[in-house]
Amino acid sequence: MKIAIDARGINWYKGTGIGTYTDRILNYMIKNHNENFYHIYWSGKRYDNFNKKNTNIIMASKKQHRFFEQYYFPQNIKNESIDIYHVPQNGIGISENITCKKVITIHDLIPYILPETVGRGYLIKFLKEMPRIINMADGIITVSQCSKKDILKYFPIDENKIFVTPLAADKKYKPLDRKVCMNKINIKYNISKPFVLYIGGFSPRKNVSLLIKAFSKAYKNLDIEHDLVIIGADKDDLGKLKTLSHNFNVENNVKFTGFVPNEMLPIFYNAADLFVYPSLYEGFGLPPLEAMSCGTPVITSDVSSIPEVTGDSAILINPEDEESLIYSIEAILNDKAIRKSLSLKSLEHSKLFSWEKTSEKTIEVYNKILNSQ
Repeated sequence: MKIAIDARGINWYKGTGIGTYTDRILNYMIKNHNENFYHIYWSGKRYDNFNKKNTNIIMASKKQHRFFEQYYFPQNIKNESIDIYHVPQNGIGISENITCKKVITIHDLIPYILPETVGRGYLIKFLKEMPRIINMADGIITVSQCSKKDILKYFPIDENKIFVTPLAADKKYKPLDRKVCMNKINIKYNISKPFVLYIGGFSPRKNVSLLIKAFSKAYKNLDIEHDLVIIGADKDDLGKLKTLSHNFNVENNVKFTGFVPNEMLPIFYNAADLFVYPSLYEGFGLPPLEAMSCGTPVITSDVSSIPEVTGDSAILINPEDEESLIYSIEAILNDKAIRKSLSLKSLEHSKLFSWEKTSEKTIEVYNKILNSQ
């Protein structure tokens, strides 16, 4: 099979779900399915890992991206007799001029479901382009049954055209020595108390304000004093959240770390007594799975795709019910036996997910689309 894949998002969206997804599935497909040949459309540097005997890397200037998408890629695909073309970044940039089978990955439909949480420029582009993209695709990959239902709700197409391939946590998310992790965090970030952790961005959709409000009431009833550690770069609603912590008189107990390098994230997960993720909507919801892969107890939302990801191995709460979150935080932090039980269940459940499995399912999708009429 000759596969072309738009891998420009690996650099363009580095550090995001789309960038990670594209990087991982491509790496494992190249490694585990070397019977196929991969034409990789690339932008920027860092392509050495993909430069193999069964690959061809085609550089595409970001500045002239429209030319490459509308003219160069279609002609190259035709010249090389490509069997299937995959656009992983929600199908954005796919051309009507592509003559082979086309597959796109739609990660979620947040611009349709919660448009107020999306930047205006991206919102307009997404709403305008998505009907055209979906109609053009021969197959659609999405990351959860929840996202599949959302696609069918807004676009009444044949459900057999949509394939679910769940995401996974990287292998670096694994149990580590907790004392060593706590010491590293203390040295580098001056965080010495036991703590509750949040990682996952500051869009209003992430609902971090509820976590701060609930923590401001729960921390007074804890047997051992805890801080709340919030990780993320200074964007979206971070300023409002800092003000909120001040208004609730917990500014000394809520630690905003700012940006944290990827290699430090497993350290934080392992050092935390509890990970809380009260998001209002997720296409998949990777942070809870990363925490579970480290054996960290998790409280998260009972909405959208999140229960698919966590199963019965996390405490699920209504993300609009502050009292439920307060009670859950207190119950877990004041009971070591509950924490240990959740930790063991989390580790076991996380084994159901891997990037190898995701890449295998992706190859299966390619074959099904190629063999369909």
